[in-house]
Formats: sequence, C-alpha cells, structure tokens
Amino acid sequence: MTEVTERHIQIGWLPSFILLSAIWGASFALIKIAVDEGVPPMWVALWRCLFGALALSAVCLAKRLRFPRSHATWGHAAVVAALLNAMPFALFAWGETQVSSLLAGVFNATTPLTTLVFVLVLVPGEQPEPRRLLGLLMGFVGVLVVLGVWHGVHGGTVPGSLACLGAAACYGAGFAYTRRFFSGGGEPAIVLSAVQISCATMELLAVGPPVSGPPSWPGPGAGIALLLLGTFGTGVAYVLNLSVIRAAGATVASTVTYLIPLWSTLLGTAALSEPLGPDVLIGGLLIVVGAVLTRPPRARTPAVPIPASPITPDDGRRQEPSPSV
Repeated sequence: MTEVTERHIQIGWLPSFILLSAIWGASFALIKIAVDEGVPPMWVALWRCLFGALALSAVCLAKRLRFPRSHATWGHAAVVAALLNAMPFALFAWGETQVSSLLAGVFNATTPLTTLVFVLVLVPGEQPEPRRLLGLLMGFVGVLVVLGVWHGVHGGTVPGSLACLGAAACYGAGFAYTRRFFSGGGEPAIVLSAVQISCATMELLAVGPPVSGPPSWPGPGAGIALLLLGTFGTGVAYVLNLSVIRAAGATVASTVTYLIPLWSTLLGTAALSEPLGPDVLIGGLLIVVGAVLTRPPRARTPAVPIPASPITPDDGRRQEPSPSV
C-alpha cells in the first residue's frame, strides 16, 4: 500500500462526515418548524422516517438493488432502527416542545460521550486512547463555547431535558451497535440504510396512531419541513452515517454531533443576519481540534513491503481490508 493510498483511506470519510454534519445541522430547525405548527412529536418522527424510507427505496429500485433476505440482517436492522431512529426522533421532537433549541443542542452534543460508554461494552476492538478521550472532551467544550451556555439556558423543563438526554443515549447505543453488528458485510450502505429506515417506519406505525391519533394535514410550511427532514435528514443522512461508521469507526462518527451546533449557527448567520461573534470562532476551533484528536491512530507502514493479496480465480475480486479503528 502506497503512502498516498494509505492517506486517502485515513481521510476518505471526511467529505461525507462534513456533509452529514451540515444536513443534520439543519434538522433541528426543521423539527422546530413542524412542532411549532402543531404536528405531534410522534408524527414528526413517523413522517420523517416514512419520507426517508420512500426516498431510499426509490434509489434502490432505480439501481436495481435488492433488499437482503437474511433474518439476522433484518433483526439487527430493527434494533438499529429503534436506537438511531424511532426512539430518538420521537424523544427529540417531544423534548423540543419542552426545552429551548439551545439546550437540545447541548444534550445532542453528549452523543459521543454516550457512544464511548457503549463502545467499551459492544466494540472491544475500538478501545479509546487518552488522546481520543481528550478529543471528545475538547469537542464538547467547543460546543458549549459556540452555544455560549454561560449566558444562561432558559425555558427548559426536567421532563424535556430527560427526553433529550435519553435521545442522546439512544444515539450512543445505536452508533456502537451499528459498528458491532450492522455495518459489516457486503451489503451496500444505501441498502442497509433503506432497510433500517423501513424498520423504523414500521416501528413508529405500530405506536404512532395509538399514541397521537390519526394524521392530519400540517400545513404547507410544516409539510415541506417534514419532506426535507425525511428525504435528506433521514434518507441521505443515514447513508452517509453508515459509510462514516464503516470507514472511521463509531466513536469518530458520533463526533458529527459536535459540528451540528456550529452549522446551525453559521446557517443562522447567513440566512437571518445573526452576528458571528468570537464564541463561534473559538468554539469552532476547539470542535475541529477535538474531532481531529478522536481520529483512529494511523497505522504504521511495515518496514518490509507486504505482497498484494492474490486475485482468486473463482470471482476475480481482491479481498478488501477491514477498516482500522
């Protein structure tokens, strides 16, 4: 393996990581639009999963990609769907009816820390190092600086705060479970994402109508917000998320939540002419440095070159190495 190829493997996930953070950075605003216009939180979660599943399934159909038939794959997909979609989507939507978006952003930024806890249990090969622990803590401090929490957090309730913390804990468990049981294998990321979001839709369909009643037309503003939230924030985003988990590991992938408040602030500055103060600049630097520190250690180049893996005569394909974590 040449140095250029090794370097490409080390940073090849970064564009997807940045795009994912931008998409999810806009998701909290879209959720807020929907709940402020009266859409029940359970239906916010259900609509975004349904639109996401439809978008991903359409792409799979266009590419003629088949859903897996393995019962184990569908079983793991159901668990991942509950942890990364059904439960946190509903919890965050309900939480944002009780707490400010600022407080919800702080709670969402705890995801890498909860991921670290579950990684220790579920992913033995991805043990954290002191450098990566420092990166996690530095990134979280950066989020607090961007949000300017010392100015005071208002409008929160204990139940709403617990709902947001519960959603972050679900994300942490979901990242670790995905890395351990769901991101491997030869299935394309878009197929696994379509299966995952479809399972989440079915899970929410089972509990949504009994809890929140039948759906109603939310109005054009909320309807567009939910369509964008489902197609991009759930459909496209979870393909990117799975690809980052495969390439960089669960702990690194979870640090995308550090960039979400930064994107939200930058988007607010561009669209709403909100001032860009020193808090954002200093906090953004801490976030970037923290994200760099959480990267997996670079593999050492062996002193003696290793021969390339032979091409097998039966399928003509080279065996790809597993991503280092």
